[in-house]
Amino acid sequence: MRSDLQEKLFTDYPAIFAQKDLPMNQTAMCWGIDCGDGWYDLIDTLCSSIQQHIKYGNNVPQVEAVQVKEKFGGLRFYIDGGDDEINGMIRMAEAMSYRICETCGCPGRPNEAGWISTQCESCRNPAPANDGEE
Repeated sequence: MRSDLQEKLFTDYPAIFAQKDLPMNQTAMCWGIDCGDGWYDLIDTLCSSIQQHIKYGNNVPQVEAVQVKEKFGGLRFYIDGGDDEINGMIRMAEAMSYRICETCGCPGRPNEAGWISTQCESCRNPAPANDGEE
């Protein structure tokens, strides 16, 4: 994820991303958010929903992300804390990631062979660059 988008998430949700500055022997968040820009809105919505639930829930433990990444074409959002409702939010966001292009955020799908990634057709098969020849 681009550093400006990652920093916006870190700024907007400091409690969720409290582990971002810890060393690698304590958390995998030291590597940052390891996925494409296309999932920014999905992660932003997930974090907003998590913080709202913590704010208005009954003694819900604060969630801290320990790793956020792409794996096998889908979002993985690993946490400490939370409750069953938050775990459900995360499962929903992870499931939705298989329908959102990780590159641009348009509707997408996982490929069927090779390195698995979820992309739209335009990102998966970009048009060849026009080098001025006709």
